[in-house]
Amino acid sequence: EVQLVESGGGLVQPGGSLRLSCAASGFTVNNSLINWVRQAPGKGLEWVSTIYNSGGTGYAPFVKGRFTISRDSAKNTVYLQMNSLKPEDTAIYYCQSGLTKGQGTQVTVSS
Repeated sequence: EVQLVESGGGLVQPGGSLRLSCAASGFTVNNSLINWVRQAPGKGLEWVSTIYNSGGTGYAPFVKGRFTISRDSAKNTVYLQMNSLKPEDTAIYYCQSGLTKGQGTQVTVSS
């Protein structure tokens, strides 16, 4: 069964950092395109970042320079390192591959 499980969210002050994890099972992250997307309260899903099969990466303009996507093949896990967090980054963050999306992890940026 293909499954994605996110973790690492929480409450952080503006300017702080969090690292989100996306543990995959049923497939290999090294052979897959993995996205991070987010949904803020009252808004639709918004693309945040992608790591490609090749290892190349892409970022939405509003996170470029602050967020870093990476993967660990030994742990079959994809990460999203989030630095310089802003209140507008508050959202539920999901990882997604193909038709599979995890349950999400809540990130709240507030003083």
